[in-house]
Amino acid sequence: MTATAAAAARPVPLAAAAARLREHLRRRWTAQPHGSEPRVVTLGDIDALAAPAAAQPHRRDATVHLSATAVLIGPYTGAAGRGCGHCLAIRWQRLRTRSERDALEVGEQMTPVGPWPQLTAYQLDAVWDLHRAIHAGPPLPPPPSWDRHSTPLPRVSQLDLNSLCVRSYPLLAEPRCPSCAVPQPDTPDSPMLAPEPRLKPHPDTYRLRTPGSYPLPEAALVNPVCGALGAGTQLTITSPTTAPVTGSVFIRGYGGLLDVSFSGQASGYDASRSLAYLEGLERYAGTHRRRNVTPVIAAYADLGAAALHPDACGSYPDAVYDSDPILRRFDPQRPIPWVWGRNLHTGQPVLVPRRLCFYSSPAAGDTFLLSSSSGCATGSCLEEAALFGLLELIERDAFLLAWYGNLTLPRIDLDGCPPAVRAMADRAELQGYRLYAFDNRIDLDVPVVTSLAVRHDGGPGLLSFAAAAHVDPQQAVAAALAEALTYIPHQPATVRRRRPELERMADDYSLVRRLPDHSALFGLPRMAVHAESYLHGGETLPAGQLFAGYRAPGTRDLRDDLHHVLDLLRAQGLEAIMVDQTTPEQETLGLSSVCMIVPGLLPIDFGWIRQRAPHLPRLRAAPAAAGLADAELTDADLRLVPHPFP
Repeated sequence: MTATAAAAARPVPLAAAAARLREHLRRRWTAQPHGSEPRVVTLGDIDALAAPAAAQPHRRDATVHLSATAVLIGPYTGAAGRGCGHCLAIRWQRLRTRSERDALEVGEQMTPVGPWPQLTAYQLDAVWDLHRAIHAGPPLPPPPSWDRHSTPLPRVSQLDLNSLCVRSYPLLAEPRCPSCAVPQPDTPDSPMLAPEPRLKPHPDTYRLRTPGSYPLPEAALVNPVCGALGAGTQLTITSPTTAPVTGSVFIRGYGGLLDVSFSGQASGYDASRSLAYLEGLERYAGTHRRRNVTPVIAAYADLGAAALHPDACGSYPDAVYDSDPILRRFDPQRPIPWVWGRNLHTGQPVLVPRRLCFYSSPAAGDTFLLSSSSGCATGSCLEEAALFGLLELIERDAFLLAWYGNLTLPRIDLDGCPPAVRAMADRAELQGYRLYAFDNRIDLDVPVVTSLAVRHDGGPGLLSFAAAAHVDPQQAVAAALAEALTYIPHQPATVRRRRPELERMADDYSLVRRLPDHSALFGLPRMAVHAESYLHGGETLPAGQLFAGYRAPGTRDLRDDLHHVLDLLRAQGLEAIMVDQTTPEQETLGLSSVCMIVPGLLPIDFGWIRQRAPHLPRLRAAPAAAGLADAELTDADLRLVPHPFP
């Protein structure tokens, strides 16, 4: 092998390839200038998420971005919205594989070992021609596949270095971009509920807008170069019960990269896609704080009455903190991040530990518990989001009270329900499952319905639980059954695939560690013995009889429904706190996201040893207060088995 061939065979650092591209574009631009001079930077050899702007001085104004496999030209045009080269680098990096992201974000100094770009003359010319076409003459038309809401956004064109194929994508600006976003301090001036009516389309309609009415920039939300929610979505065309659209993206939290998924489960793919994007935006808002606002860093001992003590939301037993390397006991003398929320009963601002309301936020000595998305909700306004966030908290509190309290719930007669509900039961029967629904109200008179799908032949995937809460009892029944239908197609296959692992969990509950473990465990036929109160107990009654004494506000003002729920909580000595999670991306779409916190309600946790609910006084007191038990429950009364909530 000649020296020249040997040199060509060795990997070329990306920076060297970028220098060659930069010089080539400079010469071509000097010969025939079109627009501003191309500015070349690299992608994939520096952590664009963490490196400060000072360490990447040319990133903001870059128009040519070289990675190992492609060249990105942009951002360019864009009649609406901003977006700089650093925004693009951040969006691009978030879509890389787990190994790529870990190498960039937590690895040591990297050495090129793969086929870094050996840019040939025709590749260099292709980059120049694409750059010239974009910046010379009239703007290029958007691809016909783009939705109309993505068309005005800044664009990025990708040139594949292997095929020279060009594809273009819209870019949403990164709201916490170190180069073009200005950080603001957090203040107690958190949003208030509106003084004017929030008019509903109809008294029994609780969403002010339909999912399909939001101007969702679908091509910008999901694309393989700079999608804000992920690289793509998938249709499950074989699903026999719903028309699922799903997507996912890696989000870094205190425990590393987590694959955060989102989905829509309607009866048609267009409707499911809109629901999936809305859920994806809700996950995006709840995992990290996306507004460029710096949290308050302080010790609880220095904040006094302005702060919520995290123990009000429960804590783990001492043995958990002693054995779990991630967790640290809450120390009132240790500074941690706080964010401002608002008590919806008093109207007063309150500081909330960031750990309680942004569930994948980076650890800063505040992993006194591992929170989840429970209580996070999205709506067309703060009132709508707050209502559905509270309903979710009440739903899960009621489910845990019934499960751990080993209560017998009245069963709802589905044969007397509306045709749409009976149709869902029929669809389950076609898949070999019988659907049941239970009135799961405890001491809060909010319709909460738990559903249970039971496999007829007793095989793997035997039980699937779900639940829903709503202001309207009929909608609570329908939502709980619809939720169950989403799990039925997957439960048998999940159990068959994981059977040895699940059998070990059934023998040792400490092996139940993740969210999917809880529902999968009850797909084992042997676990049916722990669900006897659902399978064989409870009188079956018509829904109309069970909910005969329940009265919703029944007005056109959504605020009345929200205050109805708040009043029911207050009557039990409970107060709700709202933290605004709304992202800039959501705000432009007319969306609001919140995290609702109600200290005292049973919080849902995943992982058997990380359970707060069995140790809170409400579990033992609420059933007796509601007349569902003769006295406060004792430890002997409890069903101390991992809950099956999916």
